[in-house]
Amino acid sequence: MGEPVRLWHVRVTVAGDRMEPLVVRNALRRLSDQRPFMHSMKYDGARAEIQYWEEAESLLDASSLALRVWNEHRDSAGLPRWEVVGLEVIERHVFQSRGMEYSVVVDLQDVTPLPF
Repeated sequence: MGEPVRLWHVRVTVAGDRMEPLVVRNALRRLSDQRPFMHSMKYDGARAEIQYWEEAESLLDASSLALRVWNEHRDSAGLPRWEVVGLEVIERHVFQSRGMEYSVVVDLQDVTPLPF
């Protein structure tokens, strides 16, 4: 029997060539439809940040899954051909200890521009 499944908070940041922000927003909406449980998606014309919860036995497993999310949905959601430039994977208890649990607005259709 393996390790118990744990819950991880994941933040993936991708970036690349500038695109029309509306195109990026629409692609993120399609990603949200294809991959439920995204709770935050932010974007501008040259980068995007997605946040979600992942179940995995270890940090390595959660990180491996997170690094593939963008590429696995690139064609089906029409995502830009950007690369992962940032990854944060935090175990649930650490996330809660930072006082972040209630600062996250859960809205599966929430796709908002990144602040300048």
